[in-house]
Amino acid sequence: MLASTITSLLALAGRSALFQATAIIVGTFILEDGATVAAAMQVESGTLPMWLALISLYTGIVLGDLGLYGLGRLSAHIPWIARFLPPHRQEMIKAWISGRVVRVVMVSRFLPGLRLPTYTTCGFVGADLKRFALAAIAATAVWTSLLFATSLRLGQFLMDHLGVWRWAGAVGFIVFVILAGRAAAAGLQGVRR
Repeated sequence: MLASTITSLLALAGRSALFQATAIIVGTFILEDGATVAAAMQVESGTLPMWLALISLYTGIVLGDLGLYGLGRLSAHIPWIARFLPPHRQEMIKAWISGRVVRVVMVSRFLPGLRLPTYTTCGFVGADLKRFALAAIAATAVWTSLLFATSLRLGQFLMDHLGVWRWAGAVGFIVFVILAGRAAAAGLQGVRR
């Protein structure tokens, strides 16, 4: 499973701060929430400093967000893709987003299933990159810190009650976070209809 892949990367990284940071950053590209939970569990077990875990998580997640923006920007320059959104519609969307970039990015960070279409759309229409990046940094700091803190508490509980089986509990928590996100996204789909 993805959580075990991220945990394996962290284990291979050993005590090298550079390798640990790289493993976490790569892990965020595989599964952000899984990387966050796995990093928190490593902090809880004492094999990873908290400062390194958080900086690496923030860096990887923001880089991924900027990558989505970049993919959208790149796709706007590919003729067969750009024709799906006529220039007048692009301008309408850009005008709407331009005054709401921070709000749009914040909302999409917290609502499952919205980041990919929102961030690529921001890039596609050329929303202000500086405001987008600052909003992505702020949203990531809030969301990741909340999930990390929750994972630390859960990690302590799992270590106290499950011992060597704590990783099975962590995998269960990651699966729960993924399924809860998908259920929330499905619920939002039903509300929109």
